[in-house]
Amino acid sequence: MIDYITITQKIKDTLLLEPFINKVTKGNLDDIANAKREEYGLAHIIMNNCTPSKSALTYNVSIICMDIVDIAKDETTDTFVGNSNEDFVLNEMHLVCLRMYELLRRGDLYSELYQLGGSVSLEPFTDRFEDFVAGWTLTIDIEVPNQMTIC
Repeated sequence: MIDYITITQKIKDTLLLEPFINKVTKGNLDDIANAKREEYGLAHIIMNNCTPSKSALTYNVSIICMDIVDIAKDETTDTFVGNSNEDFVLNEMHLVCLRMYELLRRGDLYSELYQLGGSVSLEPFTDRFEDFVAGWTLTIDIEVPNQMTIC
């Protein structure tokens, strides 16, 4: 049976296979504000809700993928790029989110009955936390079989 613990563990295990992710956390956003620098790239799982039906459980999940932005002390010469690696970080974390989306849409997770349901959104952010970080929030519906019995 695919339950809350199983689904969060599967998401964690999948994210840890990504080369840009070093640590996965879940729960309250305040818990990640104290992450050590070497723990970034970091992914954080927030289970928003679950909607049951006769044949499926639909979990609405937000996955926040982020990394530290390094700022060079050199003078800014390119105002489009700036003097940081923010664009590079946004690009890497976007790729992590897209990979999760594709695994749910038609990859290994799909084959294991973790499948997309409903809408998908990707939202970029910068400087959301105490550390200067950037990344993307992937919000998705994940449908799994409802195998609960009345016994």
